[in-house]
Amino acid sequence: MEKMRIALAGAGIMGKGMGERLLAAGHALAVMAHRSRTNVEALVAQGAREVHSPGELARGAGIIILCLPDTDAARSMIEAFEADLEPGQIVMDMGTSEPALAEEMVDRLGRRGCFFADAPVAGGAAQAAEGTLGALVGASSEVLERITPVLSVLCARISPMGPPGSGAKAKLISNYLVVSMVASITETFRMARRADVDWAMLYGAMLQGSNNSVALRRIVEPALEGNFDGYRFSVAHALKDLTYFLSMSRDLGGASACAEATLSFYERAVAAGKGDWNVSRLLQTDED
Repeated sequence: MEKMRIALAGAGIMGKGMGERLLAAGHALAVMAHRSRTNVEALVAQGAREVHSPGELARGAGIIILCLPDTDAARSMIEAFEADLEPGQIVMDMGTSEPALAEEMVDRLGRRGCFFADAPVAGGAAQAAEGTLGALVGASSEVLERITPVLSVLCARISPMGPPGSGAKAKLISNYLVVSMVASITETFRMARRADVDWAMLYGAMLQGSNNSVALRRIVEPALEGNFDGYRFSVAHALKDLTYFLSMSRDLGGASACAEATLSFYERAVAAGKGDWNVSRLLQTDED
């Protein structure tokens, strides 16, 4: 595989593992501190080059990977290095952003002779470190061919969904199902607590039927041992993804009463100061 110069914006929980995989594969990696220096220092110790500005980050990179928390952060980063881009460079957003960002950036970066791809990933920090993420990719066929060798280092499954924006749409749809399941599981076991139904017995019975799911196992099994952080995804991120999903739904002329109710569930939790909690910890209390 051809070794590439890659820039990584966002060496957070996911970005650190992804950066380690890229370095282990022999790619030249440039990184810049965003919120914390800890992960950047760890990557530098493994061979990454630290830079100190978005422009410096982007210069000379074949692919610029964004692993940032939301649409605004991704757009702000692109705007910060846009003037330093050169024809042929690819900006690949691997966070969960709104599809409109891709549609905007395809045109905007295209005027500079550059390309945009959205490749949001499924999986957590462990999968990022193992290279077993799943990517939902929105890209032209030309760009898909160029980014696939890099995605193959990071992902066990690469799903081409269509043109730019398609990956973001698919990720929001997928995440909607997950965060809805988390809310339902939480309310189910809260009701079991109120009804004095034994959690372990109920959980064991659920595993034998249609209720059995990865979400159920990741939330309830650790909780039975007193660990309410089995599902490592923040309440604030769940709310953000649901907000994006509903915005997309409205733009497409649809409505979702179920999604609206789920949004309210997470809004109450964030309003109660639980935005930084892992979603599974909501099971610990009887209130959102």
